Amino acid sequence: MAHITHCALHVQDIDKSIAFYRDYCGLEVVREHGASPEERTVWIGEPADPPQFVLVLIQGGKQREQASDDMTHMGFAVASPDEVDAVAERAKEAGYLLWEPQQFDFPVGYLCALTDPDGYVIEFSYGQPLGPGADDHLQGGKDDEPD
Repeated sequence: MAHITHCALHVQDIDKSIAFYRDYCGLEVVREHGASPEERTVWIGEPADPPQFVLVLIQGGKQREQASDDMTHMGFAVASPDEVDAVAERAKEAGYLLWEPQQFDFPVGYLCALTDPDGYVIEFSYGQPLGPGADDHLQGGKDDEPD
């Protein structure tokens, strides 16, 4: 069976992308390579040794234009509905918020989405049966949170 290890993204400004993924997703630089600034490639991942999955940021990309009916995105799980709300609020102030927080039926859960500096859509969710806390919140969501 294959094991997912990475997703590669072409970006316009690697440092701006590193800052976005560090500040919103908690990812950190794992490895860097490239003979020149134009060939710079950076792996960013969760703070683990070794990380199980990384985003590979490759210098040299164009702004991504995604149609409103295109659901292409990457998803990150957070520990509570309040964290979804907090991410959305920070992103709104910074101009990154794409989808306001909203509740969906299981297995989608409570989520919002941002666009990163290059226009890639990044979802933040609570209550999906994936990621941290999935066993505790198999049907979780904003309305299902324990009192």
